[in-house]
Amino acid sequence: MVIFNEFSTVPSLLRNVVENIHTPNHTFLKQKKGNDWIDISFQTTLENADAVSAFFLRKGIKKGDRMGLIIENSPEYVYYDQGIQQIGAINVSIYPTLSEHEVEYIINDSGIKSILVGSPFLFKKILKIARNCRELRYVIPAFADLDKITVPADFQKEIIHFNTVLATAENITEAELKQIAEARQALRPTDLSSLIYTSGTTGTPKGVMLSHSNFVENVKVCLQQIPVIDKDDLFLSFLPLSHVFERTATYHVCCAQGCTIAYAQSLELLAKNMAEVKPTVMSCVPRLLERIHDKAIKSGTATGGMKAKIFMWALETGQLYRNKKEAGKNPGVILTLKQNTADKLVFSKIKEKTGGRLKFMISGGAALPKNVGEFFGNLGIKILEGFGLTETSPVMSVTEYHRQVYGTVGRVIPGIEVGIQDVETKKFISIQTHETFNEGFECEEGEVVVRGHCVMQGYFNKPAETAEAIDIDNWFHTGDIGRFYKGNLQITDRIKNMIVNAYGKNVYPTPVENIYLKSLKIESIFLIGDKREYLTAIVVPNRETLQEQFKLTDAYFAQPELFIEDAEILSWINQDIRKLSNELAKFERIKNFKLKRNPFSMEEGEMTPSMKLKRKVIERKYAEPINEMYKMAVEAD
Repeated sequence: MVIFNEFSTVPSLLRNVVENIHTPNHTFLKQKKGNDWIDISFQTTLENADAVSAFFLRKGIKKGDRMGLIIENSPEYVYYDQGIQQIGAINVSIYPTLSEHEVEYIINDSGIKSILVGSPFLFKKILKIARNCRELRYVIPAFADLDKITVPADFQKEIIHFNTVLATAENITEAELKQIAEARQALRPTDLSSLIYTSGTTGTPKGVMLSHSNFVENVKVCLQQIPVIDKDDLFLSFLPLSHVFERTATYHVCCAQGCTIAYAQSLELLAKNMAEVKPTVMSCVPRLLERIHDKAIKSGTATGGMKAKIFMWALETGQLYRNKKEAGKNPGVILTLKQNTADKLVFSKIKEKTGGRLKFMISGGAALPKNVGEFFGNLGIKILEGFGLTETSPVMSVTEYHRQVYGTVGRVIPGIEVGIQDVETKKFISIQTHETFNEGFECEEGEVVVRGHCVMQGYFNKPAETAEAIDIDNWFHTGDIGRFYKGNLQITDRIKNMIVNAYGKNVYPTPVENIYLKSLKIESIFLIGDKREYLTAIVVPNRETLQEQFKLTDAYFAQPELFIEDAEILSWINQDIRKLSNELAKFERIKNFKLKRNPFSMEEGEMTPSMKLKRKVIERKYAEPINEMYKMAVEAD
């Protein structure tokens, strides 16, 4: 592991690399253009960042000004981010999937002066709302063929192509370089680095104020917890940089350690890009891992016969081998030979599809089903889980590389306190730190609260909401329910998600939903039952599996009816629901369900940008079909 020098601000991370880790011409970023992957050096990145800085200094941008980005992951994001931050301006990254109304709100609430725009589609969105954005002065397109887009004649914002901004490098002066260096050196750890807007599953978007110290300290302690990340690692980046998880776990970690970042072309091309660049580390979300798991199981067992028997034998062997290793025991010669055979016949073929070099993947953003984590562990692909929120920079806990407890989100990171607080009495059930870790410790569940360097400065221009989230003793209330299990933090669900049935029984949806998600027929499931006698659900089928089973065309999913009523299909889904219900207590089992033709989506307002379902929105939107389920229950147990 590289021992990095002291740094305290986001821009100083990258400067430290060229001073102490790599030569300036070492590859930092990789981007695919046409059929080739293009290497971009640290030197080129820094020169482009300086060009951005000089350009905006000439425009009068000063420390504390908010600067927007609405762009997919790309080198342009990095140039702009580094360029504005080293002169003290503040990064306001906006999810590209947000509606025009939401984008307009964020631009006005934060007072964005300039916005980097990544595509013609997004540029047209900005053109529609820019006249309503009071502080916005500059719109910076970062794509080709800008001249093919018609700009309204009365458009009053200045449009400057990003190539023009970068061309400032050709005439930047020594005086400007000195001014940029002085601005960078004058940055304090407590200065604001970024505003990241989060609305959660309800309410108006809130700008989370994260300082340079929030980000840098988070990176430092995560690298302490996962010391196997080094300067030769290659990360494949596909989660949005507008989200704090990818920003910290990939971008900032790579800036700190001198790792290389390759940008995936799209989610659809992710598998192809993995095979091409052969990453050693990736940040991901549970849904991606679930899909890989489902496809691997389906592929390994679809044909039946000897191939399926070998596949299942390999998984059983992998599990025995993993259990021995995780228990600190010697697997022995015979089991090791079996494991090597299983790897050669089965595991290596699955790992080849990830590029064949993965040291580990970091899963965050939602709970990873325990069986999925164990599946990858059986293959010999290590999945580390982390937990946190935008408000906590984000990492509060992360799995240690050498010690894994599936179904948990790891050990508390150094330098913070994590408490479990009784939801009703507010008394602390337990307070744990990195130093108090005991792999045998367990406690009752309650609300997860945190205090320390990872906690945000507050919500931008929202003192009341800040005071509600951070109490008088500086504890940030996450709104998550959890406990400590075998020394690691374990998250149960969100307080707001809790279902209390008509008999007073508490049901946390996520663990129940994860049981049903073991079915390869189910893509997602939304549990219902608050103040009702029993649980029901809206189920989204796995489209690929459903199409194959019933020979359906794409036109079937384009039909206007929201729900599938075909009795044969419903019976086929219900077979798995009945079987999996046996793993649950009776009051946790669903008695009826509706089969939704297409997935929940952000476009329909049913999901947040971080892919969390908006419970109240969905219950309100589908109130009529939900009520229908309670008129005639079909027993699933």
